[in-house]
Amino acid sequence: MERLFGTDGIRGEAGKFPLDKKTIWTIGISLAKLFGDERNGSTRFVIGRDTRESGQWIESAFAAGAFAGGAECVSAGIITTPGVAFLAREGFDAGIVISASHNPYRDNGVKVFLPSGRKLNQELERSVEKFVFEQTFEYEKSDDFEVERADGLQSDYVDYLSGKFNGLKLADLRIVVDCANGAASELAPQLFQQFGAEVVSINVNPDGKNINRDCGSLHLEELRKRVLQDQAQFGVAFDGDADRALFVDEHGAVVDGDATLWVMAQHLKKLGKLPKDIVVATVMSNIGLEIALNSIGINLLRASVGDKYVLQKLLETGSSIGGEQSGHIIFPFHSLVGDGMQTTLFLLDTLMENGKTLAQMVTGFTRYPQVLVNVRVKEKKEFREVDAIAQTAKEIEGELGQNGRLLLRYSGTENLARVMIEGKDQAEIERMANRLAGIIGESLG
Repeated sequence: MERLFGTDGIRGEAGKFPLDKKTIWTIGISLAKLFGDERNGSTRFVIGRDTRESGQWIESAFAAGAFAGGAECVSAGIITTPGVAFLAREGFDAGIVISASHNPYRDNGVKVFLPSGRKLNQELERSVEKFVFEQTFEYEKSDDFEVERADGLQSDYVDYLSGKFNGLKLADLRIVVDCANGAASELAPQLFQQFGAEVVSINVNPDGKNINRDCGSLHLEELRKRVLQDQAQFGVAFDGDADRALFVDEHGAVVDGDATLWVMAQHLKKLGKLPKDIVVATVMSNIGLEIALNSIGINLLRASVGDKYVLQKLLETGSSIGGEQSGHIIFPFHSLVGDGMQTTLFLLDTLMENGKTLAQMVTGFTRYPQVLVNVRVKEKKEFREVDAIAQTAKEIEGELGQNGRLLLRYSGTENLARVMIEGKDQAEIERMANRLAGIIGESLG
């Protein structure tokens, strides 16, 4: 069967399949029928969206389909992805997010959260896909469908976050907040001001097309400049739906997800809140994080790239923190969803409790040089099944020892092999990567 759902819901260019009105309507009626069958009664969905210009008509098309399937939809308006995940457990059967996260404004997407905080399971995803591709339901155009707006849902979420940190005081802190002209544009400044911080807000004027454009967590140049210019002690940048956050310290240095995991892991261990001394990251996290954590008795477990894989390993191990280099951090004892604003509060609370600046807390983590070489291939054979590749990889791993790392993987979308090596010496790892890339090219190119 063809697939609609990827690792993070359905995503594509707005207006084109699968994000055209008919398909969105069909997804709405499909979910309404599926949830209705499970519950033998009325079904309620809460919908939230980011600031893309396509968000409103996608919300309307989804709600019209859900209504045709017997479900009630309530709109929370513009709100972050983790905000919808929070609201889903407040008397709703599911939360529907309309967002394409860090993608350009032309893209959009749909993802579904259950009241448990988990995303839609694969069984339900396959059922929705079957309805869509078999055109089970007769499409009813409803361009003028109005979605009920529930006032107060945004403030419910902000109040929930502020309530979790009611002892936090930021009165002497000036922070720069880059909201990427996205879903956090109103919520984040409001949240941090509640704790007494002096907030300098940038990129908080969405126009439907400027979400993520040269701003937010993918473009930190402006944030770094403003932190220094305004003599701020702290800077944070969100992506379009604010499920991730990257930081800038008081000197303008970038603090990514790896560095955030280092800071938080130290603090949680000190408090006795790091079960089994385990932190979960991904295969892309820098070996410098692994070495730093090992130096204080913490083990780093690596998951595949993607927040759902990080979450899966967190739940398997019972660990209290995991995340990705991109700034997607999960605290599973508090939420099963990455939440940029919550991560920021955890980090600020950690700084306040330790009486240190962000730059001081990051001390001890040294990022190792990294090189990535892409090699075009004709086929994607298992690397270990090609003797020349397997032997060369083994030799390189021997040379690197405990002070480096080799990662070999294929692109998920192109016929490319990716050679990633980390180590202490840039010239050495470049030599190694090019050597292995040459062998791959000769064997599979």
